Amino acid sequence: QILRIAQAVLDIERSHKMMDLFAHELDHTPNNLFAGCGDAEHCTADLYPAVWSPAAAEQLFERLHKEIPWAQRDVVVYGKRYPQPRLVAWFGDKGASYTYSRLTLEPLPWTESLTHIKRQVEQLAGTRFNSVLANLYRNGQDTNGWHSDDEPELGTNPIIASVSLGAVRRFDLRHKHSKATIRCDLPSGSLLVMAGNTQSQWQHQLPRTKKVDRPRINLTFRSVRIASGNN
Repeated sequence: QILRIAQAVLDIERSHKMMDLFAHELDHTPNNLFAGCGDAEHCTADLYPAVWSPAAAEQLFERLHKEIPWAQRDVVVYGKRYPQPRLVAWFGDKGASYTYSRLTLEPLPWTESLTHIKRQVEQLAGTRFNSVLANLYRNGQDTNGWHSDDEPELGTNPIIASVSLGAVRRFDLRHKHSKATIRCDLPSGSLLVMAGNTQSQWQHQLPRTKKVDRPRINLTFRSVRIASGNN
């Protein structure tokens, strides 16, 4: 009985500490990255530059860096197998598997930290997510090349919500046909929400840089189709 009470007290204290991280919300006004762009009809890329304070973002980074079982996976690009230039982990609801570059990821169960972040992201994005791809970029040499999040299990015009924690990295968007390019920095504690025709008409990348020697965690929340019987 005493042990159960002690555990309950620890759970309450841990929950309160987690909620404290979300009590320092700052700016919920987004910047439209496509403002003034003629090639972005029905496309959305809204950047919330300061959802969490620098102190809260740093605490979240440290927590996720320690608790997530990071792994380097192999992907197939143009028929050749390569180790991904970053570490990843996939979390989600039961049955929310995800395949890209011939790599299939089965979901790990949601952690308390990720669940809290997900709820905050869902409020700003105005939709529900059932999965998240966590990426750890160890330094500026870790990268993610030009791609679109347009896998079949994401459906048509998916909403992708991307949280940045840690090092500031440059983010590029490029139109698939006109090659118009938009560049911006993603601050720690920021949220980028891409929706509408963005994935069908644009690609994005996180380029290599010699200017960054600190790690960055990126959480890309999404909703994948779950096969019947797994709900």
